Amino acid sequence: MKNIAILGSTGSIGTQALEVIAGRPDEFRLVALAAHKNDELLARQIERFNPDLAVLVDKEAARRLEQRNVGKTRILAGEEGLLAAATYDPVHTVVTSMVGFAGLKPTLAAIAAGKTIALANKETLVAAGELVMTEARRRGVTILPVDSEHSAIFQCLQGEHKKNINKLILTASGGPFRCWTRDRMSKVTVKECLAHPNWSMGKKITVDSATLINKGLEVIEARWLYDVPYEQIEVVIHPQSIVHSMVEFVDGSIMAQMGRPDMRLPIQYALSYPDRLHNSFPRLDIYNLGPLTFEAPDLVAFPGLKIAYDAGRAGGTVPCVMNAANEIAVNAFLHGEITFLDITYVIQEVLNSHEKTDAPGLPELCAADRWARKEAQNIIASLK
Repeated sequence: MKNIAILGSTGSIGTQALEVIAGRPDEFRLVALAAHKNDELLARQIERFNPDLAVLVDKEAARRLEQRNVGKTRILAGEEGLLAAATYDPVHTVVTSMVGFAGLKPTLAAIAAGKTIALANKETLVAAGELVMTEARRRGVTILPVDSEHSAIFQCLQGEHKKNINKLILTASGGPFRCWTRDRMSKVTVKECLAHPNWSMGKKITVDSATLINKGLEVIEARWLYDVPYEQIEVVIHPQSIVHSMVEFVDGSIMAQMGRPDMRLPIQYALSYPDRLHNSFPRLDIYNLGPLTFEAPDLVAFPGLKIAYDAGRAGGTVPCVMNAANEIAVNAFLHGEITFLDITYVIQEVLNSHEKTDAPGLPELCAADRWARKEAQNIIASLK
């Protein structure tokens, strides 16, 4: 029986992780939940799973939650509560599914407490990959990827030696605007952007997928998860989202992991690793797949992918700044303050103004994150 904590339990990954846990009560016990401010949904989750701890970062929402009938579950609030859930002694595995830079501190705290990390917060490794992986190695902590692409690579590498990797191949659906020109994308609406053709995800990651920034974040994540240089990480557009990623080995063999576009499978694999568990998820019907196609990404129409590669290679505080600028720009787009194409413009302008700090620690990363957010807001204000 593994005791699980979920940070970000009311989001897309968090709610699907709860489905996985509910389906295998003989394998998993949920002992801690944390979310931002959705007290209504968190109350229902508490009623169903009866965790020891529940946290809302928003203190007003936490006060509302305390007024509900939550049984014996202890209610905590703020960043202190979040860190308490991440380090709660009975927990074996922490699912880090919070969105954005906010996931960094609790992930580091969970690592310091010796917890296994089921990582669904890619921004943690984008902003602080060297710091996080160094701490994980020092503490002997295992980081298991939850992203479907990184789960696929992780599965393909089981039993293989790193020296045999020629390249990692991350697949991307291409999002809702695949094959669109930049002129056509200049008129994109938020509704169109959130209509992902294959995956049901939260708003932020759905916009990131449409700009291909999400794939750029995954490239940086792959560099740290697998200790592979950027020259050996490739992105390919695969509209069907059946092949979740591939590894090419030095002998020319390519190993791929396939499955339906269902996040519950990589979530379950991360929770059950090194075992595989039966489940009732729909299975892939290989006889009715239709053609599987692959194409190169269009870096002119989607410059976000190149921006991410360049930021990753620059290192230091640059990826952290890119991530922060993206978070602010995406939020502005979702609120109708800027256009879809402005997202990558804002990111590049912030990066152009940034003075890099090499080998940053947590204080330097937090300072860079704050600076980038303010700079992005200033640029957005100038566009109005």
